[in-house]
Amino acid sequence: MENLHIVFWLFKDIAWCMIWKPLGIAMIFPTLLISIIIAWRTRDIMSEVCHNLAITVWISANSYWMISEFFKFDTMPLFGDYTYKHLAIIPFTLGILFLAFYYAFWKPTHKEELETM
Repeated sequence: MENLHIVFWLFKDIAWCMIWKPLGIAMIFPTLLISIIIAWRTRDIMSEVCHNLAITVWISANSYWMISEFFKFDTMPLFGDYTYKHLAIIPFTLGILFLAFYYAFWKPTHKEELETM
């Protein structure tokens, strides 16, 4: 499933690069769905679930950014010097927080825990 996930992700990013809107938008759904399933399946292993949740929000941010460019609202002013594209920082930051939680808090206090499958 993880390998198939990468295929969908690559198709989504190629479509973004080539400005193939229908394919790019269509590839969001399988890419995001599989990342959610992978995160759910790894929920019992903290190292895996934190990394997989970070990937899921990364795909969400990346997909939002792609859509904002496709529909040309990426450069529209939101407030101050910030545009609608900058809203992607919210899920990107959430991904960093998942990983910060794991590396700064969980891992140092659970040295005997299984890290991977």
